[in-house]
Amino acid sequence: MKQEKGYKSSIEDASIMRKFTILFLLMSMIPTGVLYFFYMDIEKHGRLQISQSSYNMTLIFIVLGVSVGYLAMRAVLKKIILLVSTSRDVLENVLDPEILKEIDGNTNEITALTKSFSMITQRLEENIRNLELAKRTLHSVLFKVGNGISNMQNIDAFLELIVETVTEALNCRYGVLMLLTDDKKSLEVKTVYGKEYDFTKSANVDIEESSAISELIHTKQPVIIKQDVAELLEKDIHEKLFVPPLLCAPLIINDKVNGVIIISGKKDKELFNKDELSLLTNLAAQTAVAIKNSQLSRDIEKTYFETVSALALAVDAKDKYSRGHLDRVADYSIIIAQRLGLDDDDIRTLRAAARLHDLGKIGIPDNVLCKPGALSDSEWALMRKHPEIGESIIKPVRSLRYLCDIIRHHHEKLDGSGYPDGLKTDAITPLVRITTVADIYDALTTDRSYRQKMTRQKAFSILEDMQSQLDQDIVAVFIEALEESSYQEPS
Repeated sequence: MKQEKGYKSSIEDASIMRKFTILFLLMSMIPTGVLYFFYMDIEKHGRLQISQSSYNMTLIFIVLGVSVGYLAMRAVLKKIILLVSTSRDVLENVLDPEILKEIDGNTNEITALTKSFSMITQRLEENIRNLELAKRTLHSVLFKVGNGISNMQNIDAFLELIVETVTEALNCRYGVLMLLTDDKKSLEVKTVYGKEYDFTKSANVDIEESSAISELIHTKQPVIIKQDVAELLEKDIHEKLFVPPLLCAPLIINDKVNGVIIISGKKDKELFNKDELSLLTNLAAQTAVAIKNSQLSRDIEKTYFETVSALALAVDAKDKYSRGHLDRVADYSIIIAQRLGLDDDDIRTLRAAARLHDLGKIGIPDNVLCKPGALSDSEWALMRKHPEIGESIIKPVRSLRYLCDIIRHHHEKLDGSGYPDGLKTDAITPLVRITTVADIYDALTTDRSYRQKMTRQKAFSILEDMQSQLDQDIVAVFIEALEESSYQEPS
């Protein structure tokens, strides 16, 4: 029984060609046997002698043999037809209707089966190419994002990199990232990529007035939007920015949505697929974490700045002769910067650095810092350490490192006679030169333990006499600005 069952199984599992060969041999045995019988009868009697009953039996065997062969061959062909039908059902999910019509138009099942397998093979090859492309795209995105993280100077630059990278990676024209406002009622546009004209970042999207965005915020689920979403922004703002279809993903942190990222304008005019949606979703999750970390970092750094500012003011207040010095140096530096036409970033830098430029004096003993009269050589050597001490306090905070140059070098002179590094000429940056002029002027026009304050004109004269030490262009601008302004030195 086992051998019989195994034989049957081997026949069923055999290839179509093998089945055909076996069936053909079985079908051939009956007519071959009949012919052999006729031959032997002729050989024995010299002619064909067969009774009616033998003749009838022979015909019955032939008919039965043909019938069995027909049924067996039909069963094999039915499997082929079933295979064609199955392949067509599979193709319905992967091929265009026009291609299916072309296949169905063939009356030859073998030809249809061949074309079906050919189409499936082509689609598999196409899928493999798409997977390779997706792999390269993902690798490119991760590389750019990772490189952006390692070189990121601020969160805005990082977000611009994210939007640009994912927009290009998904073969789209436009990308926009929006963050939730404090009132949680609207989204503020943070960065845009792909616009042909300047985009107003202050533009907001009212969540309740946009059904698409409202659903995205409330469901917290990424979505592919196929229809037009012109209601997102005013026409002059949204034009060409939200071109359907749209790929949208929420920025979620701690199960709360704090923004959205939207990619649109497919260059190949095709719909987004699930893999692209998954890629944007994962990138949105990482971006949300980066934004949250940046916010926490800014809060910490703001607290640190306020703390060291308070320390600087405490040092300023310890010496009755220099109280208010930090604020006055800040005021003078800003007056010079405005007269020179410097931008807002430089002005903010000068203001912050002026508030902290003497921070290092916190490391100077009180008996030296508040000593009445002139300092000894050893005490001066100790006092000259305060720029380096101030820099060492600020330097660990990445966002405050831009102040280190001014804090360390505000006592440098163009001729190299300054400290702590003895810098000369071009090695001293413009913002440091401005702070130096402002610092010296305030020292000249305020009382010191070893001398009385000087008049404005006397101080101007001393600044002008320091030809080799101070930038005279800055000195001239400062004198002109003070003479034209109503600013009054402390009495």
